[in-house]
Order: sequence, then C-alpha cells, then structure tokens
Amino acid sequence: MGTLVVGLVVLAIVVAAARSIWKDKKNGKSCGSCGGGCGGCSKCKTKN
Repeated sequence: MGTLVVGLVVLAIVVAAARSIWKDKKNGKSCGSCGGGCGGCSKCKTKN
C-alpha cells in the first residue's frame, strides 16, 4: 500500500512539472526553442 501511495505522489509531481513546462512554452516563457528572441529570458543572447 505504501508503494502505491509513494508512486502516486511521484506521478503527481512529474505531471505537475510537465504541465508547468508545457504552459511556459505555450506562453513564450521558455528559451528552449525561441531561437534567441525571448525578451524575458536570461539564457538568450538576443533580447526583444
């Protein structure tokens, strides 16, 4: 029973993290695929 609970908690954390990353990409807050044109990203070399 404990293994199931821990597994569900880990799964919930992974789903929440993936959802957050997806929402950030959708809203343009991620520099992973911006091509250097993200205005609010410290990783990009070119700012808007």
